[in-house]
Amino acid sequence: MYVYEEMINGKKLTEIINEQHENVKYLPGHKLPANVEAIADVVEAAKDADILIFVLPHQFIKGICSTLLGKIKPTAIALSLIKGFDRLEGGGIELISHIIHRHLKIPCHVLMGANLANEVANEQFCETTIGCRDRKIGAMLRDIIQTEYFRVVVVDDADTVEICGALKNIVACGAGFVDGLGLGDNTKAAVIRLGLMEMIKFVDVFYPGGKLSTFFESCGVADLITTCFGGRNRKCSEAFVKTGKSIKQLEDELLNGQKLQGPITAEEVHFMLKSKGMEDKFPIFTTVHKICTGELKPQDFVSCIREHPEHMVKYEAE
Repeated sequence: MYVYEEMINGKKLTEIINEQHENVKYLPGHKLPANVEAIADVVEAAKDADILIFVLPHQFIKGICSTLLGKIKPTAIALSLIKGFDRLEGGGIELISHIIHRHLKIPCHVLMGANLANEVANEQFCETTIGCRDRKIGAMLRDIIQTEYFRVVVVDDADTVEICGALKNIVACGAGFVDGLGLGDNTKAAVIRLGLMEMIKFVDVFYPGGKLSTFFESCGVADLITTCFGGRNRKCSEAFVKTGKSIKQLEDELLNGQKLQGPITAEEVHFMLKSKGMEDKFPIFTTVHKICTGELKPQDFVSCIREHPEHMVKYEAE
């Protein structure tokens, strides 16, 4: 297991993990199997692997791929758990699995679902979704990952699976604003529903061919719900409203070195929507970005959902 090296109370994090079998900084209180070895050199960790599983903040993926290029088995395959996008020159965005495939020249599949880390580590039952177009590889990935408490469904609509994993973090920021404003569960339910509609429309517009059924897998509506009630994006967005502190301050204070994905994903999506003149078609995505950057106030989020296009359908007389 590649681990970014840090000093914890004067000792290397990799040494602590290998001696105590616990990641005391990022997953405290949970014992790791003795056969998991933490290694600070990503090439050393990956060079002999048949399957490379990528789980890191999406802003670091290009650097990792550059380091690994030419240093891994040419027959290896990748599985990405990374949630987010990368900007393209000209106003577009690129999926992280596509970046891994393009840089490392190996197939890359995706895993997304309602899988909050602490609950998975506690072996509390949950589901997940693997997006894989190769049926044989999808079955193999399912079989090596699935347990009694972690159930896997494989679908071939890989891009939609990955897009759900990225976009739900933007919606979760909106849910956090609702919590910070004290608006209750009815309002949050509206945000979740309208956010889901924008997620579906986003795939429809920019990645045509996606299946509506994918949104009803764990990667879709289930992950959206759990993130809007229990994820770090919701937590920090609530604190953003209540404290008036910046997103960066709250990330430093509340996340113990982990990175927020919602605000940066909202920025990437806004970059694309603005370049295509489509900001008004995705008001939740747009408003979350503008609130995170201070262009709008959290209180403006209520107007966003009240005046959402989903509420503006005109019924013509028969």
